Amino acid sequence: MKKVLILGVASVQADAIKKLNELGYETHAIAMKNDGPGAKESTYFSEINILDKEKVIDYINENKIDVVYSVGSDLAIPVASEISEGLNMPLFVSSETAKICNKKDRMREFLGDNFDGNVKYQILSNSEEAIKLEFPFIMKPTDSQGQRGVNLVNNEEEFFYLFESTQSYSRDKLVIIEQYIDGPEVSVNGYMVNGKIEYLEVSDRETWEKYTGLIRKHVVPSNKISSEEKNKVVKIIEEACLKLDIKNGPVYVQMKIEENNPYIIEITPRLDGCHMWKLLSYATEYDILEATLRHLIDGVEPRLTLETNVKQYELEFACQEPNTEATYSGYGDLEKIADERYYYYQESDNIRPVNGKYEKIGYFILNKEDQK
Repeated sequence: MKKVLILGVASVQADAIKKLNELGYETHAIAMKNDGPGAKESTYFSEINILDKEKVIDYINENKIDVVYSVGSDLAIPVASEISEGLNMPLFVSSETAKICNKKDRMREFLGDNFDGNVKYQILSNSEEAIKLEFPFIMKPTDSQGQRGVNLVNNEEEFFYLFESTQSYSRDKLVIIEQYIDGPEVSVNGYMVNGKIEYLEVSDRETWEKYTGLIRKHVVPSNKISSEEKNKVVKIIEEACLKLDIKNGPVYVQMKIEENNPYIIEITPRLDGCHMWKLLSYATEYDILEATLRHLIDGVEPRLTLETNVKQYELEFACQEPNTEATYSGYGDLEKIADERYYYYQESDNIRPVNGKYEKIGYFILNKEDQK
């Protein structure tokens, strides 16, 4: 039985651990604290900071781990790739690729100003630097995840007011401002096999009006993107993956469409952090999570296709402000019609701050065809 170590124990890592258990692998998980569902789902759990590479390697050697991986975490993928390179373990992308995608400034610079799908941007280390972009623009830390510190900035007053809090989320203390793309936002879940996109599904990414960039629901298939725009999306992602050397495994891309042109907001060589694999398993015949794990661990190349018969499904999040007591009393109607629901907290548990604004506390998967 092969042994797999998952870095992190949040709900998306719990998805992977549960799937590994179903597939018959021995599961191990590590995290700084026992504060996520993945700790209970794994056969073995240890409190180890995933960024402490020496301790992680010691754990791998002591427990004869065969594969180290993570799901939905930009922080963990570079660690998993670097360790896998050093120990000659299976991996999808190099640590260099993982690090480029983990840093918004490096990703923009690497794609380059002339890359179709890149946006205008500027890197700032302090608020006194001259702003070269026009308002409004998006301001965010260069190296955070989970929409931490992301804001739409409309004027100079807002820029100075928000700069320090945005910078506080960055380990490098750098802020990136990016051209604001005025149009619908989509998520793209793709899968690469030997340098080609073998699977790609576009979903509408609906966000909360009050909280810039914070996800409210995913909708498949997308009804906001035309076939012409989807062809452009495929072309841009193929070229980006080629440039970034993402030849195998999952790729997740957030994009916005303006005047029929798609622009990359984020691109990363991993599965997403919103349980989209589960939504897509309802809407299509494919289980992208299982395909990913079998490909990585056993080298089984998935048989996928760009064209699928996609049923109409939505994944809707329950959200609440941080540092309040979780309550699900207002979600009774969604519970009744959901094909599946999952709550991150017990009733009255304190909601931990992640993005610090409006936190996910659960989700519902809804068959929209049944509700017509």
